[in-house]
Order: sequence, then C-alpha cells, then structure tokens
Amino acid sequence: MRILTPLSGILLIALLTACDLSGFPPIKTDPYPATKKVDSSDVYFGVRVADPYRWLEDDNSLETLEWVKAENTVTNHYLEQIPFRDKIHKRLEELWDFPKFGVPFQKGDYIFFSKNDGMQNQSVIYIQKGEEGAPEVFLDPNTFSKDGTVALRGFSVDKEARYAAYAIAHSGSDWNEIFVMDIEKRRLLSDHLQWVKFSSMAWHGNGFYYSRYAAPKKGHIFSAKNEYHMVYYHTLGTPQSEDRLIFKSKGYPQRTHYAQTTDDERFLIIYQSEGTSGSALFVQDLAQKGSSPKPAVKGFDYEYSVIDNVGDQLLVLTTNGAPRWRLVRISTRDPRPEKWVTVIPEGKNVLKSVTLTGGKIAAVYMEDVKSAVHLYDMNGREEGTLTLPGIGTVGAISGSRDKPTAYYSFSSFTFPTTIYRYDVPGGSSRVYHKPKLTFKAEDYETRQVFYTSRDGTKIPMFIVHKKGLKLDGNNPTLLYGYGGFNISITPRFSVVNLVLLESGFVYAVPNIRGGGEYGEAWHKAGIKMNKQNVFDDFIAAAEYLISEKYTRPDKLAIYGRSNGGLLVGASLTQRPDLFKAAIPGVGVLDMLRYHKFTIGWAWASDYGRSDDSKEMFDYLYAYSPLHNIKPGVSYPATMVTTADHDDRVVPAHSFKFAATLQAAQAGDAPILIRIETKAGHGAGKPTAKIIDEYTDMWSFIMYQLQVRP
Repeated sequence: MRILTPLSGILLIALLTACDLSGFPPIKTDPYPATKKVDSSDVYFGVRVADPYRWLEDDNSLETLEWVKAENTVTNHYLEQIPFRDKIHKRLEELWDFPKFGVPFQKGDYIFFSKNDGMQNQSVIYIQKGEEGAPEVFLDPNTFSKDGTVALRGFSVDKEARYAAYAIAHSGSDWNEIFVMDIEKRRLLSDHLQWVKFSSMAWHGNGFYYSRYAAPKKGHIFSAKNEYHMVYYHTLGTPQSEDRLIFKSKGYPQRTHYAQTTDDERFLIIYQSEGTSGSALFVQDLAQKGSSPKPAVKGFDYEYSVIDNVGDQLLVLTTNGAPRWRLVRISTRDPRPEKWVTVIPEGKNVLKSVTLTGGKIAAVYMEDVKSAVHLYDMNGREEGTLTLPGIGTVGAISGSRDKPTAYYSFSSFTFPTTIYRYDVPGGSSRVYHKPKLTFKAEDYETRQVFYTSRDGTKIPMFIVHKKGLKLDGNNPTLLYGYGGFNISITPRFSVVNLVLLESGFVYAVPNIRGGGEYGEAWHKAGIKMNKQNVFDDFIAAAEYLISEKYTRPDKLAIYGRSNGGLLVGASLTQRPDLFKAAIPGVGVLDMLRYHKFTIGWAWASDYGRSDDSKEMFDYLYAYSPLHNIKPGVSYPATMVTTADHDDRVVPAHSFKFAATLQAAQAGDAPILIRIETKAGHGAGKPTAKIIDEYTDMWSFIMYQLQVRP
C-alpha cells in the first residue's frame, strides 16, 4: 500500500477537485478528411460564385461515399470519447419506453388507431368493432423490415370500411409504394403502386385517386428534380399500368397536385400548387357521368382547405380575404368569390383547423400560439368552447358529422400527448388514453415571454425549465427554432427534450416570423426579401436569454431541422460569437442551388430563387450559410446532421457546408458531420435510430456546454 504524506494528499485532493470542476476529459478531434477542391463555379448576373465542393453533390459516386465514410469515422471517434454518452442513451430508452397512442378515427362499424408499446421501431395500426370491441392488430409495420427502416407513411379507409390502402417508404425516402388490404378478411390484395410521392389516397367507388411522378432515371432516384406531378385513378384488382390519368398541368412541370374526395364521395377536389403556399382548386362532380375537373378557384395567392360538402356547396377554410383564415361556403355551380357565403368570419386569432362532428363545427384557434377550441352550429353560430387541460396544443380532432363522438389529442412541453373522447351532445370530455412516464412534470414550469427583435417587432417565446431556476447566467440552454413555410411551432411534448430538462437545461422556443403563429402576415414577414427577419428574430431571442440572465454564450446551444437547419446555419455564420454549440439538422444550406434538386423548386414561394433577378440573387447570396463562411473565423462547435436517403433536402447541402466550415475554422471547436444511413429527412425514422441520433446530439451539446446528464 502506498502511504500519502500530508502534502501529497493535499495535492491529490486539489488535482481531483480541479478535474471534477472542469468535469470532462479533453477530447482531441481527429484530422478531418482532406476534401479536394475542384474548379467549379456559376455566374449570377455578372457575379462569379465558386463552388469548389460541387463534386459532393453526386451522392452515388465512390469518391463521395469514401468521403462520407471518412467523415463518419471522425465523428464517431469523437462521440465515443464523451464519457456520459451511454448514460444519455440509457436514459432516453427509459423515458421512451411507454405506450403511445394516436387519435382514433371511425369508418363504418370500425375504430382504427395507432399504438406503440414503447420501444417498437414503428407504431402499429389496431382495429376494433365499435367502442366496446376488443382491439386487434390490423397492420404491423415492424414486420416490413428487420431494422424498422421501412415505415408506414399513409393509411386510408374507404367510407364503408371494406378496404384500407396504405403507403410505405424505404429508409426515410419521400418515394412511396401503395398496397391494399381487405378489412374483413385481413388479406393483402394484389394491388401495388410505385413512384408515388406527395400523395393522398382519396377513395371513390371501387378504387382511389393518388398522385405520382414518372419513374426517375436509375442512379438519380434521390436527387433528380421532381417534375410533372400527375393524379391517377386506380381501380382495385387492376395493375398500375391500367390506372387512368385524371389530371396533369401540361406545360407546367413544376406544379404539384393533391387529390381529395368529400366524405360522400360525390366531389373530387384537386389542389394545384406552384410552391409550398397558395393553391388553385379544381372540382369534379363525380355523380355526373362524363364530368371532368373544372377550375373553381384560380391563382396561387391564397390557401384553401376543403372540409366537406353540404349538398352541392363546399365548406372551405381559406385565407382569401382573411389572412387569419375564415370558413366559407362555395357553390360548385357558381364558385365566383363574390358568391361565397362566410360561415365563420376572420377573427383576431388564427383559425387553424375545422372538423365537422356530431352536427357541429369544431374550430381550433391559435391564441398567442396556444390552442383554443370553439364550437359552432352548421350556420356558424357559436355554441360554446371545449374545455382544455391547460396551455398547450390540440392536435388532430377526429369526428364525423353524423356521429356523436369525437376524439382529440392535447399536449404541451411537459404534458405528454393524451387522447380525449368528446361527447358532442353532452359537451363533455374524458381521458381516453393517458401515458405514464418516469418523469415528474410537476417539477417543471413553462412561461411565455415577449421580446423585441431588431426592427422593433414583438416576438413570443416559450421558456421551459425546472422550478426554482436561478437567473444567474449560468444555465445551459438550448434554443430551438424553425421560422418558415407558414408552420407554427406550438407547445408540444417531446420525450427527447426531457433528458435536457432533467439535466438542468433551459429549453427555449421563439415563435419567429416566417411561421403561421399570427396568420399569413406573420408568414410573409419572413419570406423572400424579408427572410433576414427570421434570423434577426432568432438572434434576438438568444440576446434576450443572455440579457435576462437565463444563460450566457458559453452555455448556449442552438438547434433546428430542415428550414430550421437553414436558420441555425445562418445564425452561426452571422453571429459565431453568440453560441457555444450548433446543430444544423438536414438543413437547406446552399441557397443558390437548392431549387435544382428533387422538390426544392417548390420552396421558391418562401425563399425566392437565385435566377429570379439580381436583387433576389444579392439577397440570397448575402445570407446563404454555405456562402457566408469566412476563413479565419472561430466558429462554435458544430455538428451537422443529414442522412443518405434524404430526398427532401438532399445531403449535398450538409456535405458542402461541413467541408467548407472545416476548412475555414480558426478556433479549436470541432466541426463534425453525422451522416445517418438508411434514413431520410426524418419522417418514419425507427425508434432505435431516433434514440441513437439524439444520444449523439445531446452528448455533443452537453460536452460543449460542460453539463453532466
């Protein structure tokens, strides 16, 4: 046994204390792969823009595959050295392992709902006969593949509950295949449809309408531009080659078409769009033999959502004449706007959705980003409100106008998604499915604040943390944002965030412009030539959290996905001094070329295009994350995330951004890229991959912010 002298004992204690204060052994980042540069460039309105990593756009080349492998090796070795990575993974599994239910819906005599027992890779579709029937497994997507990477991406039942059509996707791709089951016999039919994308399954008679593209060229399935979206009708029991073409925009390759039928299957509705917002409406009266889709509403300036029909009139939710939405009746015989009848007028709050149930209209509003549900009769006379458990978000309301029962979900940041059954005649709700977690929600609180952005606009922000938080500037904080495409980021429950909250994190969500939180005006204030407002709003949120002593730059991380990945990329290149760590996930990072891949051209309604005009090019070039990385700057620790089958935002965005940032980095903070295999943009990702991904992201953030889980 070694005997310590008093002095050596004191020195050892001091050394141990010092290690414990810093808390973390140093991790040395492996050398980054030597990413070659090529002589590639484009000229925009007389300005030559270099693109030295253009070769990484070819995700099929052996050279790119070798680069991906090398980058993943660097990233994996870094993450393996984080001492608490396994602990985070274990806690995520513990928190995740509880039954999760989807909102039920009723067709014919059957009730359908989804359920995940806890750790299943994919949720299972159950069926039961009426509310008293015993639930049975109807469709188990976990049987589609051993690793859970084949996911259910759509499920539709005909009005008489004879058949169910379902769509599957492989490895997270947007490409779908459709199959059909006989409900009574629980038997798979011969029907098999391919090259389906951005589609519904809209039933009529002995078949359904769906949308597809022509088969892409081999080797370009996940990157080729998607053009000429077509609506077909498929008759059950026939091969896809015999499907009937219903609608196509001749001469307009960059338009999408989405089919819907009314509940009584009398009317076919086709939404025609040139981007991600605004649509034209075509209507066909299927009861009239020889009829075809006719234009009902032209142009792409406004949003339309057909709720259902009342006789030969359509109930339509729209922003036409109402930036915060209104509900109108449109005659299919004379659809001119001057003939529309307003059922629910525009109000001070945003009307988010409408459901017909039990002879009533259930209207979900967003009041300062929090849900409220108002009930109306079919003529629009208000009859009351639905009492909700608190401040949060109502998800789907499922009901039929001829049935007295509806179902809906409610959740908040610390309130797990709970399913309620609503008795329409009685006006009362009861819990239908309530999850049980190993998490004490009562120990946390959510507050909403309003802060001032750069141009003086007041922006709301939710802040979630443990009760009794000290505002001393020392709290680790994750700032999450999106800000685009009219999407509202409302209070919702996320299992993965619980690990952060338990570890003392502040979780902050600003409702920045570009979203739909305050209607179409809020959306338009963050698009095209107003896009910088989005980044200013997010940066101002960070400055607010710092000025109010929630945190400081060394304790602040930022995260966003897709358009939110663009947000994070722009924020870290514009204000690298403001953040300690950043995760741009599956982000749109090359704003000059995004429209050249898959469905990217459709985002021009929000972004504009580099070939639109010199003014638009100059604006995009000024904030494009890829093009605003500057050599010699100390950037925050960054882990870019993407996936090899992402055919929404192709991985080339992330590849080129990571390579450029690695070459430019002047500081010691690591620049990593995590490239998931057999995964896509996010939808349908199996539970195991989700847990692995968040294990790595949260490990990376906690290590940078010096936080023990």
